[in-house]
Amino acid sequence: MAGENQPMRIQHKLRLVVLPDVYAVSRLDQDATTPTWASAGEFCSITRTADELSVVCPQYVVPDGVRCEWGWRCLRVVGTMDFSMVGVVASLVAPLAEAGFGIFVVSTFDTDYLLVKDADLDGATAALRGVGHMLGQ
Repeated sequence: MAGENQPMRIQHKLRLVVLPDVYAVSRLDQDATTPTWASAGEFCSITRTADELSVVCPQYVVPDGVRCEWGWRCLRVVGTMDFSMVGVVASLVAPLAEAGFGIFVVSTFDTDYLLVKDADLDGATAALRGVGHMLGQ
């Protein structure tokens, strides 16, 4: 049993797949209309807040001059997860943070997506495997 001052660590064993594209995370003004290029590819995420319009999509569709961070690879958690599952994102990001990798997370109704820099993909997948997650179909 965990000590009173030690948090309980939930560890799911999840299957992930690496999507084939290289992604960009773009920032547009909060009042920008959603650009047509934003929804291209197998995966995209479009989020509007009071401060910005954030777009994650394959980097090859982002036009020149758009403020963005290039070179992200995307890992998708396979399957559908119930909202009652606790600690799913934590079980994915904790080993990556402990290994020193920066991450960008997108959650959808069904599942979660982790983005890591392309140069970190091999190390990130090794860190995930190291705690019991599975990679591949």
